[in-house]
Order: sequence, then structure tokens, then C-alpha cells
Amino acid sequence: MIRIPSYIDHLQPYIAGKPIEELAREKHLTRIVKLASNENPLGSSPKAIEAVRKMLTETSRYVDPGSYRLVHALAQKLNKRPEQIICGSGVDALLGYIIKGCTAEGDEVLTSEGTFIGIYVNTRKHHRNLVQVPLHNYGFDLAGILEAVTPKTRVIYLANPNNPTGTIFTRSEFESFMAKVTGDILVILDEAYTTYASADPSYPNGSLYNNYDNLLVARTFSKDYGLAGLRLGYAVAPEYVIRTLYKVKLPFEPNCLAQEAGIAALDDDEFLRMTIATNARSLSRMRARFAEIGIDQVPTHANFILLLMPSEQFAVEFNQACLVRGLIVRHVKSFGVPNGIRINSGTDDETEFALEVIGDEYTRLKNQTELHLPGRRH
Repeated sequence: MIRIPSYIDHLQPYIAGKPIEELAREKHLTRIVKLASNENPLGSSPKAIEAVRKMLTETSRYVDPGSYRLVHALAQKLNKRPEQIICGSGVDALLGYIIKGCTAEGDEVLTSEGTFIGIYVNTRKHHRNLVQVPLHNYGFDLAGILEAVTPKTRVIYLANPNNPTGTIFTRSEFESFMAKVTGDILVILDEAYTTYASADPSYPNGSLYNNYDNLLVARTFSKDYGLAGLRLGYAVAPEYVIRTLYKVKLPFEPNCLAQEAGIAALDDDEFLRMTIATNARSLSRMRARFAEIGIDQVPTHANFILLLMPSEQFAVEFNQACLVRGLIVRHVKSFGVPNGIRINSGTDDETEFALEVIGDEYTRLKNQTELHLPGRRH
């Protein structure tokens, strides 16, 4: 038997939201609504779908390793030089390349507790030291992160909005933070949900910054354009960082379908408008209903809401009760919030179904819990 390195043997891998097909097999359900993975409830951009259809006859060919056409389309949209952009199979893959290319064993990756689990897994699987600072009011504690910097800190990961809490830090807070970070530390600004947060005038749009030589902005096509299944993300950074990432990146990714879909999606403004409107309508209904039921929730700037259950055990039971009813939500203990349940926006019909299930199951479990409190008659 071969010897597996201990840091791999003990690694807790990323566990995705429960697939619809798996739940259907387990529970024999005919109606399933999945609001667990922050996917676009409208599906994929129609322009992206058409581009994929046209590209199917070219799948026998290797792709352009530099994603030339997609990179140039992004550069034009973001007003950047193509040399400042790299594309990969989702932000998760890019995080792995950043850790691999910009750190060495013994270096520290500094971030927060209660943020995107992908940074935890990528740091640990490359045998780097992960340092986590507690959240403050369910958001990044930028002052606390600065205090945790050591001579071994090489990367700081920030998610804005944060996943799974939906909170943001402001432009002034971010700029103050960057002014205090030394230039030898790479700051990753993960903006997977920037489209939803941009309505807030205080939100810092990372792609607009040109004055930081140690800032990398990462984004995805999964949420805005509904391309989660094709795995497509990109990073914007100084040219020397991008050159480094190309040295460690797998050569033939993103795949040809993802590249063509991304190019087409960037031109689908109507789909983006519909996505934003659907999200706003769904989350407005959810927030109102959750407040009515009495479920604690974290104010969000993303396409999801973090619900705070009375305890971790309550969250486990609530998640299971929803699954039995055909509603897939996400218990985010692995992200660092043991009592948290994350639910993303849905279509009008999906939102209606979710609110009915949540109202029933939360009330039932809450009454059941109170019935068994000390001093209560059974």
C-alpha cells in the first residue's frame, strides 16, 4: 500500500450541495426544489446556450490554453489589458493555482472563519498553513485580519460579499485595509456575487482598482450567467501575477464549451437584468416571511440569505426536515457557521414552495424544542 501524506489523508474535501437526482433516488420525491448552491434560478444565459450548441462540433479539438477570445472580451468589458486576466475552471481552480504559485510550504494563508470553504480546502491540500480570524457581526473583521499578519503571511483571502453570510465591507474600509497591507502579501478579493452587491453605492468594485500591485480579483460565470455546470471563472491581477499563474495552471482549461459560453454570456445584458430582478423579488419575499416566522437572518448583499437556527442540532434537524419535503437548502457548518442554513433566491414558484416548507418545518421544530425545555409540561 502506498503512503498517503498525512495532510492529504486528514483533509476534509469540499462537499457540494446535495444533487437533485440523489435526493429523488433517496426519498422517491416527485417535486424537488434546490436552493442550496447559489445557482441562477433562471437557468443559463440563452446566448450562452446557443454558443455551446454551435461549439459541439469542435469538441474533438484541444482548446486555446490562453482563452484568447474570452480574455480579450473580458479585457474590453473591464477596461483591462489582456495580460492582466486569466481564465480557469471556476474560481475554486484558480484559488488552487494561486496557493500553488504564490506560496511555499510553511507560508501562511490568512482569512476568516465562516467564509468560502474552497479557500480552506485549497490551502490545506497544498500543505500550507491556514490562519483564520473570527467573523465580526457575520462579516470580515479587517482590523482583526491585519493584527493576525505575521512574517509568514503570503496570501490574504477576502470574499465580498462573503459566502455564506452575504455581508460586505465598504469601499472606504477596503481601501484603508489595503493601505496597511505590505506589498509582499497577495490579497485575493473574491467577488463571486458582485453583480448583486453593486446596487449598494458603498460597495467596492475590485476590477476598478489599478493602483495595487498585490491585488487579485476573482469572479465567476456561475451565478450571474448560470454557467455553474461548465465551470468558468477568471482573475484580474497585475501582469507578473498572471504570468505566475499560467506556469502552474492546467494547460487545456477552461474547456471549449465554457469559453464560448462565456464570450456569448458577456453580451447577454437582458438575461443579467432578469437575473437581478428575479433575485431582488425572491429575497424580498423571503426576508419578509422569515421575519414573520421569527427566524433570525443576516442582512445580505448576495443572491442568498443566511438563516441562523437556535443551535447546530436544530440546523441539522431543520435541514433534514426540508429534504424530506423536497427542499434542498445548505447547512453551512463546514463553512464555519454550525447553526447556519443558507438558502438562495428562486423563481416565484420555487420561492413560494420554499416558504411553505420552511414555515411548516421551522414552526414544528421550534414548538417541539420548546415543549421539551426544562420546566415545561410534556
